Amino acid sequence: MESKNPVFSRSRQQAATGWGGPSPSPEQLQNMYDSPSYAPPARPAFRTMTLDDVVVRGFMTLGTLVVAAAAAWILNVPPMVAIGAAVVALILGLIASFTQSTNPALILGYAAFEGVFLGKISAVFEGMISGIVMQAVLGTAFAFGAVLTVYSLRIVRVTPKLVKFTVAAAIAALGLILVNLLVGFFVEGGLGLRTDSPIGWIFSVVMILIGCFFLLLDFDSIEQGVKQGAPEKFAWQCAFGLTLSLVWIYLEVLRFISYFSSSD
Repeated sequence: MESKNPVFSRSRQQAATGWGGPSPSPEQLQNMYDSPSYAPPARPAFRTMTLDDVVVRGFMTLGTLVVAAAAAWILNVPPMVAIGAAVVALILGLIASFTQSTNPALILGYAAFEGVFLGKISAVFEGMISGIVMQAVLGTAFAFGAVLTVYSLRIVRVTPKLVKFTVAAAIAALGLILVNLLVGFFVEGGLGLRTDSPIGWIFSVVMILIGCFFLLLDFDSIEQGVKQGAPEKFAWQCAFGLTLSLVWIYLEVLRFISYFSSSD
């Protein structure tokens, strides 16, 4: 007796008709055989950071700072404007540091406001001691070249312990500066950290060395970013770090030279 099961009836009908369609031709079978069995999902492509990216962003950031400093010097901005620019630069710098921002507007904005402050303070020092700014610039360039050489030759290797030491030393130094400022309200010269004295000289040398250690960390961050294929935009954060370190060194070299230069 013939089965009336609809499933069996449909299966026999599909088998008789080739499962709902004609049999494929030899060409179609060959194309099916040649086609890949699996195609991986498309991944969003992005360009990784290169050393050239860091160099370009670094020149843009430092160029903005230098142009702003030159404008502040030539225009002889009032001291309150320079102090206000320093406060804004501090806020922008803290935001860029703690958020690891790669926003070009934020980083170039920091460079511009910091440049106004540097231009004014450099003009003040130059007014007291002729030629000191050029000496400080050359000293900063020498420090940069020396640290780059030390890092390239692997004379000093960046380790987690060195990173912790550098950050701790910077925090301690900034804390001492704050205490020195507070004590200065009651005792002339405060703790003597910013006076033309042996204590002041030693403290300035320590601050310059801390800035150089930060340069070491910057170079290591750049190298690791390039090796690990960091996104191109990370070059902005590298340029920001280099600018911070160079500003730190420049200000300390400027102060240190002033201790041993005559205003005559």
